[in-house]
Parts: sequence; C-alpha cells; structure tokens
Amino acid sequence: MKRLVLESVDWINIVALTSNYESVMVRQYRFGIGACTLETPGGMVDEGETPLEAAKRELLEETGYESDDWAYLGAVEPNPAFHPHLCHHFLARNVKRVADLDLGPGEAIEIEICDLDRLRAAMQDGSLRHALALSALSRVYPLWHLPHTQIFDTVTRL
Repeated sequence: MKRLVLESVDWINIVALTSNYESVMVRQYRFGIGACTLETPGGMVDEGETPLEAAKRELLEETGYESDDWAYLGAVEPNPAFHPHLCHHFLARNVKRVADLDLGPGEAIEIEICDLDRLRAAMQDGSLRHALALSALSRVYPLWHLPHTQIFDTVTRL
C-alpha cells in the first residue's frame, strides 16, 4: 500500500514576549487557505543550524526583534500522519526591536503586539487558528478560560 510522506527539515515557532508580557505576533498571507492568519513568528531550520539558532534568526528576520533570554518549550509533531519532522517551540523573553524586517521573496508580514485578551479575541474571531502557533502560545499563556481538566470533567459528565 502506498503512503504519502512529506519530508521537511524541522520547524521552529517563537513566543516572543515584550517586557510587558505581550506577544510579538505576525500576520501573513497563507497560500494553503488563501487568507491572512495571525501567528507566532517561525520558520524552518536551515542546514547546519540548531533549532535555537533558527529561532533567533527567524525572530529577527520576521519581526526585527531579538532577545538575550531564551527558553526551550519542547517540540511537537506537526502531523505525524504524513510529516516525519518536529516543530520546536521557544520562548524569547524581554524582546526588543533592533532592526527592520528582512523578509524573503513572497513574504509579506505585518507585526502585531498582543496581550492575552487580544490573543483570546483573535481565537474567537478565527484570525488565530494556526495549530502550531496555538501549541506554542498555550505553553506560555492560559488561552482557554477553563483548565483542560475541568473541560474533560464537564465532557465526561454528559
């Protein structure tokens, strides 16, 4: 039986927090859905780079921000049904704007600074639905009002 496997290098996503605990987000057009999405900065790990090096590079390129305070938040499998690689999540604390955006061909990015209320509103209005961005953000922010255990308890009582 044939199977489709889409091979790729590893990816990274960054939750970039300002000194006010706001997240530096990117709004960009995504060809797959034909619309703009609100996401965490991220990208691909280039050959010879570590995931952390890629995270630092991508944050600077996509947002013009940098940080000296990084933490690894773990990795997820984007879709193990047909992707064999990982998406590494990082936290960059106390980010500061130090440069202009350095976008590649075909990239059109707008920066948005979001507090928790704005992130939740974006989830509600559908502009923040990227699963990998939500995975990274949920490791830093309490995005949902009910803890997962309460949601599970509610569902199992039905």
